[in-house]
Amino acid sequence: MTDPFNCPADVQRLLSRRASSCGLDVFGGRICRSSSRFCLGVEHGDYNGTELFGVGTDRFIWMAYKLNGSNRIRLFSENFPEDGLIDFEIGRVPEPRSKLLQDTWARFPLGVHYILQREGYPIKKGFDAVLYGNIPGGGMSRSASLTLNLILTCFELNGIGAVDGTTTVDLAQAVENDYIGSPCGKLDQIMILFAREGMGTYYRPATGSIEYIPLGEQAADFRIVSLDTGTIRPGLEKSTYKIRRAECERLVELAGSQFSITCLADVREEHLYRSIVQKYGKKHPQLCRRLKYIYEAQNRFTRMLDAWARGDIETVGQIFRQDGIGLRDDYEISGPELETMCDIARTVPGVLGERMLGGGDKGASGALVRADAVESLQAAIAMGYPRSHPNYADQYAVHVCQTVAGICLLDGLPA
Repeated sequence: MTDPFNCPADVQRLLSRRASSCGLDVFGGRICRSSSRFCLGVEHGDYNGTELFGVGTDRFIWMAYKLNGSNRIRLFSENFPEDGLIDFEIGRVPEPRSKLLQDTWARFPLGVHYILQREGYPIKKGFDAVLYGNIPGGGMSRSASLTLNLILTCFELNGIGAVDGTTTVDLAQAVENDYIGSPCGKLDQIMILFAREGMGTYYRPATGSIEYIPLGEQAADFRIVSLDTGTIRPGLEKSTYKIRRAECERLVELAGSQFSITCLADVREEHLYRSIVQKYGKKHPQLCRRLKYIYEAQNRFTRMLDAWARGDIETVGQIFRQDGIGLRDDYEISGPELETMCDIARTVPGVLGERMLGGGDKGASGALVRADAVESLQAAIAMGYPRSHPNYADQYAVHVCQTVAGICLLDGLPA
């Protein structure tokens, strides 16, 4: 299966039809397009303090919006029509983690409004908005893309300028952590907000710095492919992600004072790693397996950056694959559908590397694929995946992606 909407003209027509049917006046306004992201390393490293590297990818959320001259914010999502029109008065939103909102996408615009007001940003102008997205529901950061889109739109419409990117990332994380109750880190927000076309985004948490690394000119022609399993992943607050994060924090709590570590990323030297495993391996084997993945992924990370800069995409793919095996076997964060996609991809000549993406359990896997092998991969998935998981035969999708800028303002719907 492929997505029928991935060009501005198609999306504009879709949004226009929906705006008219919902009675929302967004015509003559603007469109904010926010990307997905593809993490090359270290997946699940953000809340463990590791350095990060990834790219923005061309699966998007589009939001057409315009001021409505009232004190109400009104939104409709084409992806969640069953939730109907989201309509609320400025300054009047439910308290954080409300049970009334846990199963509706309304928790995102309400959460953005709550956090921005809590942090002192003057949100006073109501607006209408219509949204559509084709980001897979797990693995490419749909929630972070939506949250950033909503925050940046609120800033623009209320004349709020000079908010630096780091602060915007913190606000987006707070929406998910504090309002929704999702224990996400900052990887997704960083990789989307700072993404640049044709560039890899390298983030150093120790300094909060961003560096852009162009792909080396000698790189073979390749594609980034998202393998959407068609499964629906619950929010991170309901998933294995929450458990894994707690496990990592528990090991830091146990080992921190004796070994002078504040996060698992501090465990870089072999002697330190072996000392911690020797002390806690028998009593807490699962915690040491989580450390094993982070430790080994960090050791691979610099090699991957160097390979990307040289254009050695084959080595990047090999490391991507090794990370996937660690996520599956040591971090134990994957799922059967995700691994079926990986198993199929691994059999196709020209697939350079594959692994699960994102929070885990369900959602999407990803692959780095030579351009001339994409059709073979699509054919292999079409044959093998529905046989293994017939319940998702009509839901899975293969997204062939390119690197893009994370945030882009487009012409709005014609008035």
